[in-house]
Amino acid sequence: MTYGIIGVGAIGAAIVTGLCEGVQDAPSVVVSARNASRAADLASRFRSVRIAKSNQEVIDAASVVLLCIRPQEARSVLAGLKFSSAHAVVSMMAGIPIEILQQLVAPAQSIARAIPLPAVATREGATPIFPPAGAAQTLFDRLGSSIEIPNEVALEATSASTATVCAHFAYLNAISQWLIAQGVAETAARRQVAATFAGLAKHLQADAPDFAELARDHATRGGINEQFLGVLEQARVFDAVDSGLNQVLARLTRR
Repeated sequence: MTYGIIGVGAIGAAIVTGLCEGVQDAPSVVVSARNASRAADLASRFRSVRIAKSNQEVIDAASVVLLCIRPQEARSVLAGLKFSSAHAVVSMMAGIPIEILQQLVAPAQSIARAIPLPAVATREGATPIFPPAGAAQTLFDRLGSSIEIPNEVALEATSASTATVCAHFAYLNAISQWLIAQGVAETAARRQVAATFAGLAKHLQADAPDFAELARDHATRGGINEQFLGVLEQARVFDAVDSGLNQVLARLTRR
């Protein structure tokens, strides 16, 4: 099997790295030259990776084509490219439904969408896919595991949920900035916050952790965790989370 990747951004590079780094039977990968420096870096690191001269050459060389381009560039990049009915196509483009993809990559019949995150580079990803079978499942099971999403509406919601990553780091920054304002040295504040939340990561390694139960376990009755949670609830912070996710979902589904 040969994978062809159109759009070698951060996610495309992470997929290539996961497929090839430290793997004896790495598959053949053909990448587009759109991001020349990143493509050159991957080709220099992995013997099974080569750079195509054009996007059409990527398609012609591949049995599975991965679309890692930005959604707003989908039509301009894919216009005029020729796919075959034998191609399997996996799109990483948020907000571009399969109905539109069918038009852009016709006559290809095997079309799927996926929402990979950088952890695929170390084969620790858990990647939502729809439909939950075929080339997408094979690829992302190889890069950790795939999460079967039952329909495209649910996939869009899953995609929207990934918009919370930046807010997570902003939350940690707010805590560290508060510590600095209380007189803790900046480096010490960052280390302490990082250690606190990194230490909690072990609770997330279950197949499907119960977040509500974890919250209860860490909220001793009458304790400071319960007090702080109460402040956030009174401020309706979690209602704002719902509202923000609804707005992101609306943006994705308007595309």
